[in-house]
Amino acid sequence: MTGQQIDRRLDGILGFTIPSRHARGRVARLGPALDEILSAHTYPPVIARLLAEALVLAALLGSTLKEDAGQLTLQAQTEAGAVSLLVADYKSNAAGGALRGYVQFDADKLAEQGSDPTLFGLFGKGYLAITFDQAAVAGAEAHRYQGIVPLEGASLGKAVEHYFFQSEQIPSFVRIDVRERPGGGMIAGGLLAQHLPEGEVGRERLHVRHDHPEWEHVEALAHTIRAEELTDDRLGLDEIIWRLFHEEEEIRVSDGQELTRGCRCDETHIRDVLARFPAGERKDMADDKGNINVDCAFCSRIFPIAVASLAN
Repeated sequence: MTGQQIDRRLDGILGFTIPSRHARGRVARLGPALDEILSAHTYPPVIARLLAEALVLAALLGSTLKEDAGQLTLQAQTEAGAVSLLVADYKSNAAGGALRGYVQFDADKLAEQGSDPTLFGLFGKGYLAITFDQAAVAGAEAHRYQGIVPLEGASLGKAVEHYFFQSEQIPSFVRIDVRERPGGGMIAGGLLAQHLPEGEVGRERLHVRHDHPEWEHVEALAHTIRAEELTDDRLGLDEIIWRLFHEEEEIRVSDGQELTRGCRCDETHIRDVLARFPAGERKDMADDKGNINVDCAFCSRIFPIAVASLAN
């Protein structure tokens, strides 16, 4: 294996490429940062596991963004399911990436699904939106791209595989594991592997062939990962990559990146937004104490902003 990397066993992500197979991938694991995000709400175990899976997926996909300040957002929304809204996003920064997430659900409908509901049981007929926001750099304009696919399959990971197969024409493999830690809290880990197009003019693009022998080989090796390995914090992320692909001619491993909780609620920003409303509307939004109470769903904080303190 080539490349120098930080071995983050928890709250970290490691990227890799296999040049001879035109493949790339990511391995991620969340621990304390996951607990911090989940602690903002009293989620039942089923919902906590669902959000943990979504956060790992956001990290795996978002870390493919090349520039600082890029953002990846996963959003699943339905009207009839036990879960009405699921949001998880990743925002890149100099050290790695910041994660946040939130779930709205109907407790009564959730109880009807039992302790191990299916994806359809949680969402019903729903859709998953994946949005990439690439920040403006070096004079180039900011770029946003969104793909939407049905919430199909046994898990969110399988829905993401379907997204890349259908929307991006990129063969992909995703595996996620979430478990409770013996000492309390949760740990979640994930693996993403993808086959990249060569894309040279006049050559066959690999991404239109999902049965390409190079991808079949990589996918077969990726399938050998055991779910419990992804959440075993005795294993370094580099060890997982080595176990899977050590017989390859070359594996290039990128620098390890840190994953943190990163809710972006900010009183200054909230004040700036509220100041744009007409004075009459601000007055209507205020309570009997003269405060506009802004609730951040992600971190469950309430910001009381005095109307009198806002610019007219």
